[in-house]
Amino acid sequence: MPLSIPTTLLQELIRTNIISEEQAAAIGETAKKENKDFGEVLVAQGLIGDTDLVAIKSRIYRLPAVNLEEVEFNREVLKEMSEDVASFYRIIPLEKAGEVLKVGLINPEDVGALEALKFITSDKGLALDKYIVSYKDYASVLKSYRTLSDEVGQAIQSLNDEVAKEEVIAAPGQRLDDITAEAPVTRIVAVIIRHAVDSRASDIHIEAFEDRVRTRFRIDGVLNIALTLPKNLHSAILTRIKILADLKIDETRLAQDGRFATRLNDRKIDFRVSTFPTKHGEKVVMRILDPLTGKVDLPDLGLDGRSLEVMERGMSKPFGSILITGPTGSGKSTTLAGMLKRMNTEDINIVTLEDPIEYFVDGVNQSQIHEEIGYTFASGLRHILRQDPDVIMVGEIRDRETAGLATQAALTGHIVLSTLHTNDAIGVVPRLIDMGIERYLIPSTLNVAAAQRLLRRLCQDCKLQSKATTAEANIISTAIADMPAAYQELAAKSYTISKPNLDSPCKKCGGKAFKGRIGIFEMMEMTPEFEKIILGDLSETAMRAEAKRQGMITMFQDGILKVLKGVVSLEELLEVAQDQETT
Repeated sequence: MPLSIPTTLLQELIRTNIISEEQAAAIGETAKKENKDFGEVLVAQGLIGDTDLVAIKSRIYRLPAVNLEEVEFNREVLKEMSEDVASFYRIIPLEKAGEVLKVGLINPEDVGALEALKFITSDKGLALDKYIVSYKDYASVLKSYRTLSDEVGQAIQSLNDEVAKEEVIAAPGQRLDDITAEAPVTRIVAVIIRHAVDSRASDIHIEAFEDRVRTRFRIDGVLNIALTLPKNLHSAILTRIKILADLKIDETRLAQDGRFATRLNDRKIDFRVSTFPTKHGEKVVMRILDPLTGKVDLPDLGLDGRSLEVMERGMSKPFGSILITGPTGSGKSTTLAGMLKRMNTEDINIVTLEDPIEYFVDGVNQSQIHEEIGYTFASGLRHILRQDPDVIMVGEIRDRETAGLATQAALTGHIVLSTLHTNDAIGVVPRLIDMGIERYLIPSTLNVAAAQRLLRRLCQDCKLQSKATTAEANIISTAIADMPAAYQELAAKSYTISKPNLDSPCKKCGGKAFKGRIGIFEMMEMTPEFEKIILGDLSETAMRAEAKRQGMITMFQDGILKVLKGVVSLEELLEVAQDQETT
């Protein structure tokens, strides 16, 4: 539908010098060419904010504005207007109150939209209340029409209709992937992927059982069932994903790994695909690798205070290693990506060895390990040293050979970043010794040993504040009492802490009460005193005493600080880092 130019709005924008007449003409041409609303182009070009434009429209059209984040939106109202009408005329139903239908308008000067509304309400015998809505809220309501189960259900019905008409048989010279690509299965996979990205999921699990196929999304570290599909779709869905990831379609007995990329919401999203044979068919896990993560700075990940200072000192040294430890899924790769972002300047040559490459960082030379052809971390490290690197990032130190080569690289003028599997920062030194590194080399090469875990962030819009119980206050007070002197001022007789609003969570967190995750860290720095312990009578007690002397905050203590700031809940901290409290 050709969109009309809102004359009244245009005159007001020019009168208030928000845009010039020349800009107005250019924006009008762009709007017609791209079939977009005039104001939508304005907002997209950054000439005015969405909220500010709503305020201007509300004033000149004398219609109230509504913000969907401040009202309770009931999806039942969508039955009053079809998605096609809402999309075509840029109008959305907001609420049905008795015999009154409240609708949101993008352009109150659109005569076609107003006529359509008049017809809809008169046909239903309803009165009409008009409101101004933002482009963000308009898009949000349109998205509400398309739930995961509804969209997939439509695709399944389409597939059933095709099967009912005729049996799909490959024509001579036609490949299986050509058939699959044409089928509604393609749409099912695309819908699942889009909803996972919109839900901020980190992983998609597609699992086959005897009578069904279960789809789950991991959101903020927790798996949630998103969809259950008929078992007969499993093979077709699996084939489609294998085609996307360039995997062998006919190989079902062995695990396979691959990756693919697609554009969603105007940005490129990478997916790491893993298939795994099970009793009832192959399981697929797709890790969603959002390139926006590579743009996150270290403080956004949860690093602050002394921990950030220690990390920055370690990165600023001319050589030495920074080793990050933690279990699988504790955010080590994301922290490494944040470090690379800080260190990535034109005068530094950064080379990485990864298995797999999770986040592509522009300007960094990233190399994928292929153990099946003998390209391992160890062999790759030998080649990297001939590439004149300043910074080397090794995805993981898994064996003695890699540990030895990484230590030699740190000793010969390179900054080495890597990960290790230990419970805490203290465990890094014993682990290196177990991997065959001579004690006398460790003080010279290890700059920082770090450990981390991930906690779910409380939704800052709907979290609940309450006074800590006696038991909770004791936990907090005990942790503070063991912290360095600078933190003793936090000690109090009572504490106000935040908890998740599980009874009535808000829209901004999608009804989860949590939104995103944040790291808790501990940073142990190499010091002359620490060197004496390593070269002398090495003991965990002595290392912990030195860590405390240098002012190290343990992961649990870092979590307590974030509890007091209202970022995470104490229950979440105790669940994730209970072992750190007792060590």
